[in-house]
Amino acid sequence: MKAVIRFLLLTALSVLPLFGEAQSLPRVSPESVGLDATRLANADTAIQAEIAKGRIPGAVLAVVRNGQMAYLKAYGHRAVYPKSLPMTVNTVFDLASCSKSLSTAICVMQLIEAGKVRLNDPVRLFIPQFKSWRSGADTTTIRIIHLLTHTSGLPPYAPVEQIRKRCGSPCPDSLMAYIATCRRDFAPESKFQYSCLNFVTLQHIVETVTHQSLRDYAASHIFQPLGMAHTDYLPCRADARGRWINTDSPRWVKAGERPGDTPIAPTERQKDGSVLLGQVHDPLARVLNGGISGNAGLFSSADDIAVLCACLLHEGSWNGHRILAPLTVKTMRTVPPSLAAFGRALGWDVCSPYASNKGDLLSNATFSHTGYTGTSVVIDPDNDLAIILLINAVHPDDKYSVVRLRSLVANAVAGAINEPSGLSTSGTTLTAAMPPFFPLASGSSVWWGRASSWPTPASASTRCSSSVSR
Repeated sequence: MKAVIRFLLLTALSVLPLFGEAQSLPRVSPESVGLDATRLANADTAIQAEIAKGRIPGAVLAVVRNGQMAYLKAYGHRAVYPKSLPMTVNTVFDLASCSKSLSTAICVMQLIEAGKVRLNDPVRLFIPQFKSWRSGADTTTIRIIHLLTHTSGLPPYAPVEQIRKRCGSPCPDSLMAYIATCRRDFAPESKFQYSCLNFVTLQHIVETVTHQSLRDYAASHIFQPLGMAHTDYLPCRADARGRWINTDSPRWVKAGERPGDTPIAPTERQKDGSVLLGQVHDPLARVLNGGISGNAGLFSSADDIAVLCACLLHEGSWNGHRILAPLTVKTMRTVPPSLAAFGRALGWDVCSPYASNKGDLLSNATFSHTGYTGTSVVIDPDNDLAIILLINAVHPDDKYSVVRLRSLVANAVAGAINEPSGLSTSGTTLTAAMPPFFPLASGSSVWWGRASSWPTPASASTRCSSSVSR
């Protein structure tokens, strides 16, 4: 009997996910989680129409429900310059401002629940030179909650070229010095203004408290525990010819994968004819922060993001690894009562003018974020649903907006819901994973069946207006 028990224990342990081991959600058919596959095809139509017009090169769409991957499809091409390359479902994308939600905000919330930081802490507690808002004799302290909700009064962006010419590249300390002393546009909590500088400041707070780079801390506390093997910040710099190159290998290459085995979607064509490929598109993150930045710089795939979405839908825990407490997740996705007029949660958007990517049909509990390159993550706890739309819309040139497309896709997915979620709103129950699955059709579509002081430039705000103008 003891031998039988020992055998069963060893068998159970052998299937538990290892820390850092690549994990993907189980693949299921849309119907098995209450989605109508025919109606989901409306999302295909919307995406393919934009590809046919030449407005985007391609895309990857992932739909997560009840902790399972119900739809995963690649469209078009990941590259059309200098040569045409097909899009694949495992393509890694520059997430742009989705980095704020999927990395920086979660890092901050981890420090809050660890008792190291408070939402109400003044920023100057961690960055002593950081100035408050002043108007005559009036002074208002800028606090961490203001950074997370974009109500701090910091300008939208920084004068990248001015700072580079004065301080070189990269120059993260000089960028932080600029943010600490630059003009504040309004008193904290009096207005909402989306600002990348808020999240660069949060990056410095994370790094000050943890004594680690944002890249290292996020990897060890979020991505590795969840088995997100193809998620990383990719450090970079300009070489002697001015071309952007990476200065370190991605985590998946360091883990033994051959360079190039996992494709990366290129972004914008540069003046010299090269394209950014594995170097973050955002100038502030690339030029001044060397690729590791609180506002942008994270690269990831649909599979990896799906795992993180499932974790947030399951109260901060997935496959035996907890990255946030249930109350922390609930707090993070809730608009603070004192800031209800602005519609921003802690690192996420709920109902601000930037939240059009969640469409018109999902629940009021939905929280989301977008990235300038064309990325979008939408999470609806009431319907246990996540919609991940990855587009390199700035390739080969930054010309077209995907604001409307994001909303169309969200509506098509919401319109495909036939049955209530198998997961309660509180996220305390989870549909059991099905047995192993195999693809029922070839091609890019993956269907599954069961086998058995410096002035801020006037144009700066356009860089951080991903949901409104892009």
